[in-house]
Amino acid sequence: MTSRPQLARFLALSFASALAFLPCLALFGANPAGVGLEAAKAQVRSLKAPEGLEVTLFAAEPMVVNPANMDIDARGRVWCTEGANYRVWQKWGKLRPDGDRIVILEDTDGDGLADKSTTFYQGNEINTALGICVLGDKVIVSCSPNILVFTDANHDDHADGPPVKLFTGIKGVDHDHGAHAFVFGPDGKLYFNMGNEGRELHLPSGALVKDRDGNEVLANGRPYRQGLAFRCNLDGSGVETIGWNFRNNYELCVDSFGTVWQSDNDDDGNRGVRINYVMEFGNYGYTDELTGAGWSEAWKQAQAKKAPESERPAYHWHQSDPGVVPNLLVTGNGSPTGIAIYEGSLLPAPFQNQILHCDAGPRVVRAYPVAPDGAGYSARTVDFITTSDNWFRPSDVCVAPDGSVYVADWNDSGVGGHFMADQALDKMTGRVYRVAPKGHKAAVPKLDLSGAAGAAAALRSPNQATRYLAWQRLHELGPKAEPSLKKLWSSKKPQDRARALHLLARMPGKEERYVQQAEKDADSNIRIAGLRIARDLNLDVLGKVRKLVNDPSPQVRRECALALRHNMSPETPKIWAALAALHDGKDRWYLEALGIGADKQEDACLAAWLATAKDQWNTPAGRDILWRSRSRQAPPLLVKLATDKNTPAAERARYIRSLDFIKGPEKDAALVELLTKGVQQ
Repeated sequence: MTSRPQLARFLALSFASALAFLPCLALFGANPAGVGLEAAKAQVRSLKAPEGLEVTLFAAEPMVVNPANMDIDARGRVWCTEGANYRVWQKWGKLRPDGDRIVILEDTDGDGLADKSTTFYQGNEINTALGICVLGDKVIVSCSPNILVFTDANHDDHADGPPVKLFTGIKGVDHDHGAHAFVFGPDGKLYFNMGNEGRELHLPSGALVKDRDGNEVLANGRPYRQGLAFRCNLDGSGVETIGWNFRNNYELCVDSFGTVWQSDNDDDGNRGVRINYVMEFGNYGYTDELTGAGWSEAWKQAQAKKAPESERPAYHWHQSDPGVVPNLLVTGNGSPTGIAIYEGSLLPAPFQNQILHCDAGPRVVRAYPVAPDGAGYSARTVDFITTSDNWFRPSDVCVAPDGSVYVADWNDSGVGGHFMADQALDKMTGRVYRVAPKGHKAAVPKLDLSGAAGAAAALRSPNQATRYLAWQRLHELGPKAEPSLKKLWSSKKPQDRARALHLLARMPGKEERYVQQAEKDADSNIRIAGLRIARDLNLDVLGKVRKLVNDPSPQVRRECALALRHNMSPETPKIWAALAALHDGKDRWYLEALGIGADKQEDACLAAWLATAKDQWNTPAGRDILWRSRSRQAPPLLVKLATDKNTPAAERARYIRSLDFIKGPEKDAALVELLTKGVQQ
């Protein structure tokens, strides 16, 4: 029989485990700091920033409560969606009968503290909207089942009327794993994502969206699974599914070169929260590609064989399966939320041109400085805001026009999941903080879009909403903007040059001229941007790849491989083989790019490579290529590798596993041979 002291100790340990592994569980009751402006001012003192920076309070309840997502417009005003009606089916019910709000927070007297809150819109169709994107007089709000577009044509800070639907039919209603925020890319397109409860994407008519590959956007394994990432035109047309098989890819961001970054949540408490570089058209391995099965059973078997705990994330994300893009960084337990690219100059150098990211579970905002690593990247963590305050739950991070950073704080003892502590509207809290160099006074740079020179200057802004206005104006001016954009194209800052390139290369009749300049540029990121533009504009992609096939940068060659995807020219396999010949046998990023590039023409690509490799295919690089290939020519060679007495046991299992991903009689014959040789051995 368990004694009372033993029982108490067991309950205490269980309580601690719940806190460590389920940060969504609320354990603290009412906010110990209290409610209101003075309480918020006291609480902000617990927030710690890096040397030289300070965190100050910008807004607090009742001006804003439970800020679920945030954006900052070109005037420096903070827009927040609220979550008072979060999980309305829970025991506390609907706390705001008229529905949640979109609020605009503004500092009108310049003292750094918001003194004006305007309700832009209120309604039950935006309860706990997980995304807001302010683009001129349009406001895109993500709230499953809909993506809604509000208009404020008369600029009175109130929606002109009910929203229109950009997309609909998304699952995950009132769920953290549904539709997330839109962002504006340097190519003039929209990028967005949804977690694994979103499942499908429909047009306003109700019809399933068909993406540019001709696939219905439906997470049914044909071919997409779980969480999805997208790109589309401003009007919602031209949808591309640029990544899939995430769990809860909460939000994404796009840098000036068109590279996409996002976070993804693990199965809660499994120490596998990850940051992804979204290599386009990749599978990211949350579930088995073939069956949709999870990872836990394989991990249990591995544990039985004494696999170290450090291998758990690799099992969690199926990192050992061919066809899975590697993780950039695993950050452990958490509940990741908003993310942004900081391309300003106000913050210190370690944060410039880097990812800023909120993780509400461990109550931290971090940067993830990245460095090139082969065809991919490596990353590390640098704390941006830390605290001992158990109610700090950062939900989003955005960059203002002056380069300062704003962080929205849901402010609760728990985050996400199925609980919140402040279950009464008059007790509900929510904060927004500003991070800037000590003593820096908030200011909004003058915005002049009357001509090309002012618009080109605005295109350099670290603020997305400002860049959107500049992009639209420069695109509208067309050839009249070329002199100003050419000055920006000659800038010393690569981000400025890339932004100018995206517009210059979209001027009618000038596309080839500027893409050709980009492909000769000394900066590999500019060469990558040029190749991406060529793909988008349907220029002579093969001609571009031919010129870059021996590029010294493996990242450029990665983009070359991706550019070959679904290009059915008879030249494609030969070019693919030339790229494959440069694989070093150590670079998983490059290998997966080759696999993506060979999609739907695996047989022709592998045949071209084998013709080049001849009898020298059995090398570390060659074995890698065969392991990743889906070609019908691969099975007999994989069997040779699996049955070779010189092949280590772990590698044998790897080659046998790769056979699962190949279809056809050649595979069946190879399996018979494998069984026969296995018996003989």
